[in-house]
Amino acid sequence: MQRTTITLDDDLMGRLDEFMADRNYANRSEAIRDLVRAGLEQATLESSPQAQCLGAAIYVYDHEARDLSSRLTRAAHDHHDLSLATLHVHLDHDSCMEVTVLRGAVGDVRHFADHVIAERGVRHGRLVLVPVEERFEVHTHGKGSAPHQHLHVRRR
Repeated sequence: MQRTTITLDDDLMGRLDEFMADRNYANRSEAIRDLVRAGLEQATLESSPQAQCLGAAIYVYDHEARDLSSRLTRAAHDHHDLSLATLHVHLDHDSCMEVTVLRGAVGDVRHFADHVIAERGVRHGRLVLVPVEERFEVHTHGKGSAPHQHLHVRRR
């Protein structure tokens, strides 16, 4: 591990201390490491549309909006290569929330999520991205199992 010295103005230091208190960080080093990691992940995702990622498209919509449920389902089927699963929650008489888990290239995942969130009747939407590395690995699953190869997705 390397030691780095930084200088922060009083306002920024105050914001850092508030951030730490809100999240119960034990020390500034841990807080700053997490913030640097998050910033680097975000920079990677913004600059590399072909980079692989996991995503969660979270959206709230009016389930009575004309054909919206069908359009959302059709969009997921049309992008079955990206869409891993969808959780559907009934919020009240008029609103539903869905969380669609996606995996693929950042640009493709963003495009799909933007399309869903822009649908008429979707009241709120957000995409959360996590950069990942995909690797095919050969291994066994316990005693007596034959070696086999399959895809592993690991967080960067």
